[in-house]
Amino acid sequence: MVAEPVRIVPGGLVWALRAVLTDVTTDRRRREAAQRAERAARREHERADAVAEIADVLRDAVLPHFQDELDGYGLEAAAVYRPDAPGAGVGGDWYKARGLPDGRLLLALGDARGHGLEAVTLMAKLRYALAGLAYTSQPVERLTQWLNEVACADARESTATAIIARYHPERSMLRWTCAGHPRPVLLREGHAAQLPAPAGGPGLTLGVLPGTTYNATETKLETGDIVLMYSDGLTERRPADPDQDTLRFLGAAESCFRESAPGPGHAGLQDYVERLVARLDGPHCTDDATLLALRRP
Repeated sequence: MVAEPVRIVPGGLVWALRAVLTDVTTDRRRREAAQRAERAARREHERADAVAEIADVLRDAVLPHFQDELDGYGLEAAAVYRPDAPGAGVGGDWYKARGLPDGRLLLALGDARGHGLEAVTLMAKLRYALAGLAYTSQPVERLTQWLNEVACADARESTATAIIARYHPERSMLRWTCAGHPRPVLLREGHAAQLPAPAGGPGLTLGVLPGTTYNATETKLETGDIVLMYSDGLTERRPADPDQDTLRFLGAAESCFRESAPGPGHAGLQDYVERLVARLDGPHCTDDATLLALRRP
C-alpha cells in the first residue's frame, strides 16, 4: 500500500487520506505454488520438464497477445518474446499495454533481475503493481517512482529495469520514463534512431534506492512511425558494450525495413518484429529477450 495525507494547507490539518492498495494474495499463492512444483520436480529428477510447463502457463497468463485491441487508441502493436533457451524457458522480461479510464494508454516494458521462477514472480509483481497504480491518473514520473518503492520494499534483492510510458492519442504523443533500461528506438521512413533520454539522463534501476525521482520526456509520433521497445537480452553480447549493442539493433531494424517494409495491420507489424528478432537471435544469446513494437497507422 502507498498512502499519503491530504492537507488543506501545508502543515495544516489532515482532511483526507489518499491511498493505492494492491492485493498481493494471488501473487503470493502463485509463488508458493511454483515453489512446491519446483521441489516436487527436483525430487523426481524431472525439474527441467516441470519448470518448462510452469513457464508456459505463467507466460500465457502474464504476457498479452495483441490483435486489434489498440485500434481505438490510434496504435497498432506487436510483440515477440524469446525465452532463455539454455535455461528454464522463462525469465524476468515483461510488457504491458492497457487502456486507462482517461482514454489514454499505459505502455511498459521491463526486465526483472535473474532467471527462472524467482525472476518471473518479481516480473509479475511489478507488472500488476504498475497496472493498478496507473489508474490513479498520475504522470508517468510518479508511477515510476511508486514502482521503485514497490521494488525496494521487497525483502529480497529485487531490481529491475523498465520503460514506462503513457500514450496520448489526442496528441499522438508518447510520454515516457527510463529506469536503467535501453531507450526506445524510433523507426521513421526506414531510418532508426534511439530516442533522446529524459532530462538528467536515464533514471536509476528500480529497486536500488528508495526515494528516487524520475524525469519524463515526450515523443511526438507521425503517421507511419514505429517505436521499438526491447530488453537488452536481444542485443547484449559478451563482453558487453552498450554502444555496440545499440548500433547492432539500429542496423538490424533498418536492414529488415529495407528488405521488406512492414505491411499494413497487426499481421504486417508482427511479421516485421519476428524478422527483426530472428536477425538478432543466435547461439550467442544467453538471456531472454523481448521486443514490443508500436505503430501509428
